[in-house]
Amino acid sequence: MILKILNSVLIFFAVFMGIKHGWNMLVAKPEMLEMFGKWGFNKYAVAINGAVTLLASILILFPKTFVWGNCIMAVGILMIICLQLSQKDLKGAAIEIPFLLLNLIIIYLQYPLKK
Repeated sequence: MILKILNSVLIFFAVFMGIKHGWNMLVAKPEMLEMFGKWGFNKYAVAINGAVTLLASILILFPKTFVWGNCIMAVGILMIICLQLSQKDLKGAAIEIPFLLLNLIIIYLQYPLKK
């Protein structure tokens, strides 16, 4: 029971962060354009990444697409980690690791309302 409550809180946090960051990318917030711009992403590529992040966040909420949503979100985070490492930004990559682990832990704990 406690694990289900903990997992529900983790899912809520992951979905909240995914929607927040996905929306910021979709509407081309300057800080997102700056971060992705250093890797050669233009405004449209950032918007597409934002739309995929939003979709992944929504997919996490439903039992049948729960794993897919978490996997898509984890792949997006892993992409950012790889891009950070390609520029030798260890601090930036390290900041993303807990978010990657969050999605993996959520997958491990499974959908909390599943019978």
